[in-house]
Amino acid sequence: MLKDTMLDRLNEQVNSEIYSAYLYFSMAGYFESVNLKGFANWMEIQAQEELAHSHRLYSYIIDKGERPKMAAIDAPPQDWSSPLDAMQDVYNHECKISEQINECVSLALKESDHSTNTMLQWFVSEQVEEEAAADDIVQKLRLISDNSTGLFLLDNELSKRSLEAD
Repeated sequence: MLKDTMLDRLNEQVNSEIYSAYLYFSMAGYFESVNLKGFANWMEIQAQEELAHSHRLYSYIIDKGERPKMAAIDAPPQDWSSPLDAMQDVYNHECKISEQINECVSLALKESDHSTNTMLQWFVSEQVEEEAAADDIVQKLRLISDNSTGLFLLDNELSKRSLEAD
């Protein structure tokens, strides 16, 4: 059983993870529209991961004998000015999610909810990887600048990402 404050916070996090998937699907559509299929692939894989994250939280809530509460999902942006702009948004969004996970951990510690704290440690580690992966692409795009060959090569690299490899 979870305290109401913890249950509410975990339900909010389920919603945040689903929004993340929604955002990344929107970005995949943007990248498809500018013929960057490797970037689109990376985003689709990212969206699938976010759905898996939401399911992990959803399942935990159920395992604790509680009922998940679904909330409305805000519409994500549809357009970006450049691949760098989009990837910078990914990085910023992942930093925001990391803050939210940290808030969940702080609440679990405050409420002496050790099982929730233990479960959340997976998310803490995962967010380090999420931020690093997004920042890596941002830094590469900054190096590439307006070099279309570099963009082509990075797009090709991102096309190789698969869900199994993550």
